[in-house]
Amino acid sequence: MPVVRAVPVLLSGLLLLGGCQSLLREGTADLAGIAGASLSDAITDNGAVTAGIGLGVRSLAQAGLQYAERRTQRAEQDSIANAAGPLAIGKVAAWGVRHQVPVQPNRHGQVTVSRDIGGLGLECREIVFSVESEVQEVDGVVRPHKAFYTAAICRNGEQWKWASAEPATERWGALQ
Repeated sequence: MPVVRAVPVLLSGLLLLGGCQSLLREGTADLAGIAGASLSDAITDNGAVTAGIGLGVRSLAQAGLQYAERRTQRAEQDSIANAAGPLAIGKVAAWGVRHQVPVQPNRHGQVTVSRDIGGLGLECREIVFSVESEVQEVDGVVRPHKAFYTAAICRNGEQWKWASAEPATERWGALQ
């Protein structure tokens, strides 16, 4: 039973490691599996049932984490789209997001509109944006890092929404 009581503390500790995505993903799933197996072991002596419950709890924890990651991704995309939507072509605005649940690191940068695209009743814009962060170098010095990306946004009623599909190239993080 002490393992079951320690799991919520360990899970909340893992959430504080938002920058360590692989540790967060694997750690959450593994701890949930251990907690489920411990809980089911207290209920039954059947090893197959215990393993099944542990795997089920692990799967639910992974699904919950993926849901949280999608919500943070949407918040980042909405922040960029809202900053870019009202801009005149060539003007630059800042964007940023602070996540309430630290599943992903807080992000910020700049965005500009490169051109309007669309047609009658379809108002879209091509944007160029930066994602700024600090990177710790091998020598221990923290240096700023800025990367640039393109995307499309479209007006949906009064709001601007992300309109880019998953690219065929390597992902640059949770924003695409």
